[in-house]
Amino acid sequence: MHARSILLAAALTTVVAGTASAQQPRARANRPQPQAGASAVPGAQDGPISAGKVAQLFDAYTMVQAQEALQLSEAQYGRFVTRFKALQDSRRRYQATRNQIMGDLRRQTNPQNGANDEGILTERLKSLRDEDDRAAVELKRAYEAVEETLDVRQRARLRVFEERMEQQKLELLVKARQNARAATRGRGNGGAGS
Repeated sequence: MHARSILLAAALTTVVAGTASAQQPRARANRPQPQAGASAVPGAQDGPISAGKVAQLFDAYTMVQAQEALQLSEAQYGRFVTRFKALQDSRRRYQATRNQIMGDLRRQTNPQNGANDEGILTERLKSLRDEDDRAAVELKRAYEAVEETLDVRQRARLRVFEERMEQQKLELLVKARQNARAATRGRGNGGAGS
């Protein structure tokens, strides 16, 4: 288990550090064959590594870390992983839907080009409330399912563990965005001299 944890941590570090190299000018990407020793960063040929990909890798890393952090027995681990993954999937679906609705609201209320159609705004606000209510019920059920696999001490550890993991994920996403901005600035500076 410890070896998997180290491999996932290394993959996450590579993804975050590799975001800058993944965003090098297209001229490099247009070469017919990559040169020996070229970067093996996942997605490097496809352009920038998305925040979603970082989050996916981090979810896998979190699963591996959970066994040690919660001191799960082998018997608990299988049931825990299945249910914890369902909880993470529920959260991801909720966040994606909420982000879409919020994007609609931003567009509709934009002073420069928003429609400010009250009917559309009312409908989107209702959708947001409905989604929040639906997700609250779904997430509560998912948490209860996870907690069924744990004793009281492990339940408390789970809450502390999740908060720590969320903080680490935010730090990784910030680092990935900083690397992406640095690569964009580097591309702009490099392009000026050629």
